[in-house]
Amino acid sequence: MEFVEERQEMIRVIKEEAAYTYAYTGKKSIDSVILQVMAEIPRHEFVPKAMWPYAYANGPLYIGSGQTISQPYIVALMTDLLSPEPGHTVLDIGTGSGYQAAILSRLVKQVHSVEIVETLALEAKTRLHRLGYDNIEIKIGDGAQGWEEHSPFDGIVVAAATPFVPPNLVAQLKPGGKLVMPLGSSNKAQELIVVEKKENGETDQRYVLPVIFVPLVENHE
Repeated sequence: MEFVEERQEMIRVIKEEAAYTYAYTGKKSIDSVILQVMAEIPRHEFVPKAMWPYAYANGPLYIGSGQTISQPYIVALMTDLLSPEPGHTVLDIGTGSGYQAAILSRLVKQVHSVEIVETLALEAKTRLHRLGYDNIEIKIGDGAQGWEEHSPFDGIVVAAATPFVPPNLVAQLKPGGKLVMPLGSSNKAQELIVVEKKENGETDQRYVLPVIFVPLVENHE
């Protein structure tokens, strides 16, 4: 395994961040299974080679096409808030380099991922296949529209900010399912939120933590 010490340090920092942000999140720790998966996944493979020395640092990194890979703690927190289970089918909006999808693939039955930037989608598909993540399906498309063909989903995670919760994503959640996403515009304050769908179709929305994400790119044609 490459970058052994760096991986261990990444997990230590995630644990430290979880304790530090407890007053916001209500979570003193990240699920140990999620941390184990993150320790095993080669994060450096999901960033440009020039970024390898920084791959396990707790910060976002540029991956091309104006997009970034989120900092490890935020990835860990969003994954934990999703409450993934082995039998779940989840939707990942904003594939990027495929890192979040790779983590989810080790925690759930099936991952469907949507990326609007064709170059990133094709690169992620090749990368994930090469690394052996075979329960991930990627399509090029508008993430705000979700992926109705494979709905309803047990969970949906969005790695880009919008000023409102996309109604199509809520519609594609199963009752009891959770949507985890940053809410806000690119030039104003954003909040990480959890939207949980009740059995009657209504939703509860909870604010978790101030965050900064790139905006969700939508197709307005």
